[in-house]
Parts: sequence; C-alpha cells; structure tokens
Amino acid sequence: MSGRYGRTPTRTAPVPPLGSLHATDRPRLGPASVIFTGQAPRLTYGDEGSIIAVVGADADRYRIIKGEIEAQAGEDTVLSPDGRRVAFTSVGFTNTRVEIVDLVTGRSRTVTSGVAGTAMAEPAGWSPDGRALVVRDTVPANPERSAYRQVLSIVWLTGDRRTRLADDHEGHGSPIAFAPDGARLAFQTGRTVTVADLDGRRLSSFTLASDTELAGKGAWSTDGRTLTVTRRDGDSWSLWRIDAATGRDLGATGTPAVSGVTAIRLLGWAVDGTAWVVAYQPAPHAPAAFDRPLEMEQRLAYGNVGTVRVLALGRGADAPATLLTAPRDVVAIDVSDDVIRSGRTREASPPRVGPRFWFWTILIPVLVTGIAAYRCRERIALWLDARRVRRARGRVDVLDRKGWKIE
Repeated sequence: MSGRYGRTPTRTAPVPPLGSLHATDRPRLGPASVIFTGQAPRLTYGDEGSIIAVVGADADRYRIIKGEIEAQAGEDTVLSPDGRRVAFTSVGFTNTRVEIVDLVTGRSRTVTSGVAGTAMAEPAGWSPDGRALVVRDTVPANPERSAYRQVLSIVWLTGDRRTRLADDHEGHGSPIAFAPDGARLAFQTGRTVTVADLDGRRLSSFTLASDTELAGKGAWSTDGRTLTVTRRDGDSWSLWRIDAATGRDLGATGTPAVSGVTAIRLLGWAVDGTAWVVAYQPAPHAPAAFDRPLEMEQRLAYGNVGTVRVLALGRGADAPATLLTAPRDVVAIDVSDDVIRSGRTREASPPRVGPRFWFWTILIPVLVTGIAAYRCRERIALWLDARRVRRARGRVDVLDRKGWKIE
C-alpha cells in the first residue's frame, strides 16, 4: 500500500522476503506505508520474539525490526503519521524500553516516560505532528507484584517535557486517539473514555455502553467535534458517533457493518469520508466465541486472530471493500495516516529474496574458498612450482627436437 500510487483491486501483503535488510541498514528505506506483525514465517525470531515487518511507501521494499514477544502493530508497535518512524518495545538485558527507529536516517533512540519501577514500557500512539509519543508503563500495584496498574504519559521527543495522563487504571490499554489539531486526545480505561489536553487536564469523561469500544487511533471525526466508537451486535461490528464532551449517542456513521470478525479498529478517514478499518479474522481453532461479550485484549490476542484485512467502509456503501488481505498468521497491522488520508493504494509485488540473501550467497562461497586456499597454501605452492618445472622441461624438449643447440 502506498500514498503515491493509483488505486487497484484487492491487494495482498506478503511476509518480508528471506534476507530482508534491517531498518537501520543502508540503503535507507525512507517513509513506510505499512507495518505488520504476527506468527507467519519470517515474522518471529529466537524464543518467539517478534519481527516487525516494514513496507516502503513508494515500492515493495521491506525492512525488519526485532521487537518483543507477540508485538502487535497498531497496538503496542506504532507507525508515525508520516510513516517515517516506528516506535516499539525493545527487550534489553534487564528490562524493556521504548525505542524509535527513524526509517529515513537509520538512527534509533530510546524514549522514557520517567515512571519509576516500570515492569513494561510500550508506545501507545503518536501525535499528529509526530513530535510527541504516548507511552504506556505497566507498574506493580503491590510489593508482591500480584497486580499491576498502567500509567499513561505524553513524552515530547525534543526536550524533557513529559505529561502524566492517567496512573491508576488496570487492564489492557486502548489505542490513543489524537484530535486532528493535536490539541486533545481520547483514551479508554475499562468502560470509561477520557478526553484530555496536552497538559493532562481532563476535559470530559463518560462511560461507554456494553459491547462498545473507542474505535481506534482514527476515532476523532475530521472536524474534531465527535468521537467514533465500534459497536458489536452478535458477530457484526459497526461504527457509531458520540459527542466528545458528553458521550451522547449521535447515531450510526452510515458505513457498512463488518461481520464474522473478532473485532475492528478504526485507522482513520480518507478525504472522501471513507473509514479505513482493520478487521481481525478469527483463527480457525480459536477457543473463544466472538459473538459474545469478551475483553478486547482477548479478541486481539495472537491465539485468537488468524489474519487481518484492511477494509474501506464507504458512507452509504452496501458492503465493505477490501483494500489489503494479509497472509495467514499476520495478526496485527498499522497504516500511516498519510496513506489513509490520500486513500491511494498499489498492488503488492515484493521480491522473492532480500539483499542479505544475495550478500551471504556470494560471501559464503568466497570465504570457504579463501579458507580452503589458506589451509592448503603449501600444497598449492608445491603444485605451482611443479607446474613451472613441467612447463620449463616442455620448452627444452621442443627446442631439442628442432635440432637447436641447447646450452
């Protein structure tokens, strides 16, 4: 998918080719259109660590990033609005940390929220201008570490400014939805949605009805007046509007419902008013029944999701239109805001193998040959000497047969 290519029929997002470069390798990738994670081949490493696959905005150029176990693109691994940077949880020797890789420069940096005693730190969402990142810290709630609480903080990437948003909620954190102007953000804790400004002041707070969730990172309307929620009816999910100040129900968005999925997440709105959503398809042998009440954390869990699709929900359309279909076991995806706003896509045509494959394919035979030559250098020297002697004798024999005088 790309923000610079014309629209085409259904697209497929393959896994990264064998031998893909790392995000910090040269040549630099530049802005990305999509990142995805899962359990498909070449999306894991070591003891179930996650490979974050990164797809370039202009062509099917792939890069990879090594993240934590069961990383979820769009949830705890997020692509900046312009596609330039990827924020993810990096596993260190003693703890986890939030790391940001710049796909244009290849540089990486660590971001901290300043929360003491954190057991896990993960990114939750970017501001529209890419200058700030919301970080979610999981902190022990008691000395026995039998319970944990989550702390949300806004971290500005320049300077030392940090703002605490919430520090007492439990459970899986929802995506962070920034208003288009970047001055407000909404997040969900339990059944409660909170709207706050960049200084952490709570502007409004209200409780959602059962089977209703803050829609995703694209939850704000383009004019910043309303929020979008997802509502479940059996195995069908649809988008509804609510007042950002009171939570009052303002009715359906007029977009088609999505059926037969574990959940949907709203990525954002294209300029023509089409909603782009991620639809999480159930795994073939998932134990859960997704037409019943279930925590969102369980709906999006690796074992319950078989694959994902990116759908376009046009206003007044009869059915969703498929923009991207991922292979089996690709269970999470994020798309840059620039791509969503443009509404443009392109057909995927990735290479079969990456540059590292050719590098090692050439280097290994060269190294083996060099090592063998070094170990056999004495034999090779004797063989070359013997060959020179034979050539010299051959020349003498030829001259003698012609009757020439040999001194």
